[in-house]
Amino acid sequence: MAKLYFHYSTMNAGKSTLLLQAAHNYREGGMATYLVTAQFDNRAGQGRIASRIGIGEDADTFAPGEDLYAKIVARLRQGPVACVFIDEAQFLSKDQVWQLARAVDDLKTPVMCYGLRVDFQGNLFPGSAALLAWADEMREVRTICHCGKKATMVIRRGPDGRALTAGEQVVIGGNETYVSLCRKHWREATGDTSGG
Repeated sequence: MAKLYFHYSTMNAGKSTLLLQAAHNYREGGMATYLVTAQFDNRAGQGRIASRIGIGEDADTFAPGEDLYAKIVARLRQGPVACVFIDEAQFLSKDQVWQLARAVDDLKTPVMCYGLRVDFQGNLFPGSAALLAWADEMREVRTICHCGKKATMVIRRGPDGRALTAGEQVVIGGNETYVSLCRKHWREATGDTSGG
């Protein structure tokens, strides 16, 4: 039975690595996959999903406002697909997540989404909020804070290395920009010392 999956975490937890491994496992079993990533995230090159450990693969891209149901239908016309993999799923719109849900329900095609849960201010991304509401299954990809506790938050560092507390929700960057922290150390880094 086809399902909509959401694998979520903070930065640098290995989400892309898990996506690439799962896609490889399908293909190794003789099943075709369809990989898609955000068009504007070109850190690894346009239309490429890459992991910090050095593995990567070419992928199709999605743009803001693009109809992902129609995109999957067009891909299925070229041949069967055992699973659709979406990287950087936090950048999906609410409508695009609904289109993926329709693809699962109507086209009987599993869709596995991988992305961040919250931004540097601790707010849900629109795509992540919709996936948390509508996914059939959700799995947390865990990583740790420098203190050893589970990291659930992320800070964005400014040029001086200090945590930023304001700015655009989306700024593409990697280890030089973002650090995953537990809630306590995120609060310390952002200057949140209020008692409630």
